[in-house]
Amino acid sequence: MATLGLLWAWSDLRCLTDAFADAVRHCQLLWPHNHLPTTYQGFMNALVRCNARLLPVVRNELLRRILAIGGQDFGEWVPIAFDGSRSDAPRTASNEAAFCSQNYGKGMTAKYRKKKSKGMRRKRNQQSPPQPPKPQVWITMLWHVGLRLPWCWRLGPSDSSERNHVREMLEEEEFPNNTLFCGDAGFVGFDFWSRIRELGHHFLVRVGNNVSVLSDELFTKPDADGRVICWPKAAQAAGRPPLPLRLVRVRIGKTDMWLLTSVLDRQRLSRSRLRRLYQQRWGVEVEFRGLKQTLDRAKLRCRTASRLRAELDWSILGLMTAELLASRAQSKNGVDPSRRSLSQTMRSLRGALRQLSETAPRGQSVEASLRRAIIDDYQRRRPKRARYRPKNPDKKELGPPKITPLTTAAPLKPLKMKA
Repeated sequence: MATLGLLWAWSDLRCLTDAFADAVRHCQLLWPHNHLPTTYQGFMNALVRCNARLLPVVRNELLRRILAIGGQDFGEWVPIAFDGSRSDAPRTASNEAAFCSQNYGKGMTAKYRKKKSKGMRRKRNQQSPPQPPKPQVWITMLWHVGLRLPWCWRLGPSDSSERNHVREMLEEEEFPNNTLFCGDAGFVGFDFWSRIRELGHHFLVRVGNNVSVLSDELFTKPDADGRVICWPKAAQAAGRPPLPLRLVRVRIGKTDMWLLTSVLDRQRLSRSRLRRLYQQRWGVEVEFRGLKQTLDRAKLRCRTASRLRAELDWSILGLMTAELLASRAQSKNGVDPSRRSLSQTMRSLRGALRQLSETAPRGQSVEASLRRAIIDDYQRRRPKRARYRPKNPDKKELGPPKITPLTTAAPLKPLKMKA
C-alpha cells in the first residue's frame, strides 16, 4: 500500500483514476504475485482508513535514512526551517466545511474594504452576488536545511495558525540534539519562543516592528550585535522569567534585516554563520514551489476532505522520498544538496517507471540518472523577478524592532543572563 501510494503521488497524469491505473501497472511489474486494490475507490478507501497508522511509519523510516546521510556542515547545529503555504481544493460541500475560514470577511481589513467601495459595488453585487470563499488547505512544514528535505508537516483549514502547527509538531515529534529552528517574521511571540527553549532547542527568526525588546546597548551600527531581553508586561504580571536573546543586524542583498536568536554565545553561532543560515532558510519556499509546480499540487483534486488530506499527505511523502533517493545517490559524489534538481529527479524516476520491462543500457541506470539530476551551472545575467508583479496592499514594509532602553523602561526584577 505504501509503494502504491508513492507511485500514485509520483504520476504526472492529471486524472486521479488514470494515475492509480498507472501506479497499479508499475506495482504489478515490480511484484507480479502481490495482491493490489483493483479499483480506485477501493484504493482510496483503504488509503484513508490506514493513513493515520501507515504515514508515520513510512515517514519515520525516511527520517532515519535522512540522518544517516548527514548534510551540510553547520558546526554543532542541525538547522530546521519552518514555513507555511496554501493549496487550492475543489469547491465541494465537504471541502468547504473542512477547509474554508469560518470568519471570512469579518476581519478589520475586509470591513474597511467593504465600507470604502460600498457605493461602487452595490449595483454590481445585485446583478452577480459574491461567491463563498474558496476552500484552501494550509500546509505548515518543517524542513531540514542541511539536506533540503521535508522533516514533518501539518495540514489544516485556510485560516490555520502557523505557530500553533509548529508548536504541535514541537510537542509531538522528535528532533536531533542541538536543533536550531529558523523562521521568518511571522514566527514571533514570547510564548512561542519560550516553549522552544523549554523543550531544549534554540531558534533564529527575523523580526521587525512587530517585536518589542529591552536593551541597554545601542544598535545604530550596520553590524550591530548585542543582547536584548524579551519580557512583555503580561509575562511580568504572570511572574514568568524574562527571555534573554541576541539581536543581530545583517544585510542580505539590498535589504537590512534584524535577526533574533536564543544562542547568546558568538562562538557557537557566529555572525557569518547566522547570516548564511537565514539565507538558506529560503529553501523551504522553493520546496513549496516544487510541491505545487513539479508535482502539480497547486490545486488538489479529491472532492472529499478525508481523501484530500490523504492526497496531500502522500504527495508530500512522495516529494520527500524522491529527493531522498536523489540525495543518497549524489552524496556518494559529494554533490552539494543545494544543486539537486527536483524536476530532473522526477523526470528520472518517471522515465525509469515507464521502462520497467526493459533493461537499462550501461551507464543509464536509475542511480546514475539520479546522480545527474542537478541544476544548471550557468551564470544568470538578468534577475528572475517577473516584469508584471501585482502589489499586495496588505503587505507592509517590515521596519526595525522596537528597542526600549532599560533605563527608561518600567522597573524590572534583578536579571541574571547566562551565555
